[in-house]
Amino acid sequence: MSDRLTIVSLDGHAQVPDYAWETYLDKRYHDLLPRLRKENVMWNDVMGRLMVDRTHTQTEVFDIDGTYESGLRGMFDCDVRLAEMDREGTAGEFLYNGEPRIVSLFFQPTSSRYAYDAVEAGVRAHHRWINDEFGKAKDRILLVGVTGHAPCHEMDETLAETRWIAEQGFVGLVAPGMTGYADMPPLYDTYWDPLWSLCEEAGLTVVVHAGYGAQAGPFFDEVAAVYDEMQQAGAATDELLLRFSQSTMVTNFFNPMDTRKPLWQFTLGGVFDRHPNLKVLLTEIRADWLPALLRHLDGVFDEQHDSLPTAKRPSEWWASNCTTCLSFAHRAEIELRDEIGVETIAFGRDFPHPEGTWPNTTAWIRDAFAGVPEPELRMMLGENAIARLGLDGDALRAVASRIGPTLEELMGTPAVPSSLVEHFDLRGGYLKPWEGGTRLHEAQPPLERDVKRLVTR
Repeated sequence: MSDRLTIVSLDGHAQVPDYAWETYLDKRYHDLLPRLRKENVMWNDVMGRLMVDRTHTQTEVFDIDGTYESGLRGMFDCDVRLAEMDREGTAGEFLYNGEPRIVSLFFQPTSSRYAYDAVEAGVRAHHRWINDEFGKAKDRILLVGVTGHAPCHEMDETLAETRWIAEQGFVGLVAPGMTGYADMPPLYDTYWDPLWSLCEEAGLTVVVHAGYGAQAGPFFDEVAAVYDEMQQAGAATDELLLRFSQSTMVTNFFNPMDTRKPLWQFTLGGVFDRHPNLKVLLTEIRADWLPALLRHLDGVFDEQHDSLPTAKRPSEWWASNCTTCLSFAHRAEIELRDEIGVETIAFGRDFPHPEGTWPNTTAWIRDAFAGVPEPELRMMLGENAIARLGLDGDALRAVASRIGPTLEELMGTPAVPSSLVEHFDLRGGYLKPWEGGTRLHEAQPPLERDVKRLVTR
């Protein structure tokens, strides 16, 4: 084993830049681009102020190497991204869509409402752009398809696009329902079986990412309203941005129950029974709720297993088929990692999002993982991702032998300054307490609805 650690981040982001929209979007939809450009101005102004300016004005605290502004171009530029991966000793990284500085081509939950065919065209454009821009480094930048943002109403078309990304060497697929549609079947419905079979066959990991389940429209409507208020006031007030953050982003959009629902739909719903080689990854949705919810789901199974379409307890399926990416790791999650299960934990930087570990990944790991034994450290930072998701470990370890950190570089001195730890908490909730089962009651209504449908089928 190399002295250097292999770091694999299962969370990174890129978005088609506005100067490439015409190149990659089907010409039939170019008439929508003037509208999209206006929305981009609103989006960048509101989300830039809220998510970027709020946390990243303290450059003297977090931008120690003076790399932040130039490194941001890595969301569009493969060479810059690779340089930042090298600087932080990251051998490989999953690549999703999503960026607070630029809108997507119609398809995110944060988008305004567009017709289904436009959404699907945007998804295809995104796939082809990331393949062209980052495809030359597929040994390190591990591409994830965004088909799950589209309506997926025509299974033949969904399968065709999924085959295309698999043929290009993508490693994953965002789960259907990332952008919610009222008439979309639940994940346990046999409608999805052809897609799960294709993912098994192609080795594509199915990903549930933060923001999963919200319907397009309401979030952007609020962004537009806040933008209008900002224009009328002549400036963004702290009160206005705080209201938006608390009411829209937390209550109405980043609803944690939406991101947890796939866990019981996959396990209790019989998906893994029908597709035992399917791999599922939960990322950027914390993990301090997992142990309590899995215990609760096991209890549901124990009481109703004769009526449910699965032969195993959810915790068993979790251990064999699922992985959680701590993007970005909270101190409490590492301290109580045995509760989650060390062998199921992976790591994420969330590059280049302002709430993630970049550009301070080494310092973040040094503080969060302090005192973790070396074998467990290696597992959580990279080896679990390789083993559980079927990644090319030889290739990633070869990269790590060149750019990966040594144990001393990663976990040695000096200690992380308290001012930087405080910044971790400001931007990513680093010091939040362990959630445990305190929100189980919120999961109960949607869980009961799904269980009722499953036992009466």
